[in-house]
Amino acid sequence: MKALVLEDYGKFALRDINRPALRGGDDVIVRVRAAAICGSDVHGMDGSTGRRRPPIVMGHEAAGEIVEAGAGVRGYRPGDRVTFDSTEYCGTCWHCRRGEVNLCDDRRVLGVSCAEYRRDGAFAEYVVVPERILYRLPEALDYVSASLAEPLGVAAHAAAITPLGLDESVAVVGTGLIGLLLVQVLRGATSGPIIALDTDESRRAAALRFGADAALDPADPKALDELKRLTSGRGADRAFEAVGATAPIKTAIAAVRKGGTVTLIGNASPAVELPLQDVVTRQIGLLGSCAISGEYPVALDLMARGKVDARALVSAVAPLAEGAAWFDRLYRREPGLLKVVLEP
Repeated sequence: MKALVLEDYGKFALRDINRPALRGGDDVIVRVRAAAICGSDVHGMDGSTGRRRPPIVMGHEAAGEIVEAGAGVRGYRPGDRVTFDSTEYCGTCWHCRRGEVNLCDDRRVLGVSCAEYRRDGAFAEYVVVPERILYRLPEALDYVSASLAEPLGVAAHAAAITPLGLDESVAVVGTGLIGLLLVQVLRGATSGPIIALDTDESRRAAALRFGADAALDPADPKALDELKRLTSGRGADRAFEAVGATAPIKTAIAAVRKGGTVTLIGNASPAVELPLQDVVTRQIGLLGSCAISGEYPVALDLMARGKVDARALVSAVAPLAEGAAWFDRLYRREPGLLKVVLEP
């Protein structure tokens, strides 16, 4: 089969490799119809994260159809249209039994190669996954849109673990893909103002199109004053940080009121500086949001019913053979380029 292989840091090649085989009776083989490039793939291709060690077939945001099913598979059959969790969890550890599959003790992420494991992903014609991480696609959903169920699930999980009241105000720091999806999720979760903060003017404009009530530039010295004006002089009740770096995390902490919470989604940096005294003396709650834990059905339903328009965030759909060029354009932060979906 054809696969886009990261052969060395920053170097991709379309290669013929062996089609994956069933590893056990509960596995299925999925013919990949659409696979989206995640920001973590772009960050990882240069070796900076330590989680994309060559050679590796990356890709964990995908959808396709089942072409083969193991003898133990009961809920699916060849021909079924599916997507799958980016996390391959064991299903039996303490966390899995509690429903915390994103915290599985034996967690493996598709398309990741790190010190602990190597797991080829979905930038290929076929991928093998266990039945327990599959989700059937609604009839109304096309493969390209379905490939965005994973990032939408990430946004939905962050919202789900945050103690957000129906009338509370929210600040969303960082309006890349996750941030823009989160704005749409939050629009249906609170009647309070949603305030987006991003240094990129085009992304601030996009946040307004997708439901934010205001969009501010955190580099503007007056931005926090304006945010407080919009939130009864106190600051936002809840803030979400969708970048994962020191400056936006500081912005999120500064944006919330005393006693508010900041939910951290982004993880672009392994370590950041934290304004500790500000967090302690203002009694700010910090929550870490990891991946997805049961939000796939919600994500698929939101897209199928038109409650979230993920398809509008796709900048380009291209053949897998052009994957190397699109990775390069994303890595160079080409203006206006947000989400690229590859079709094997």
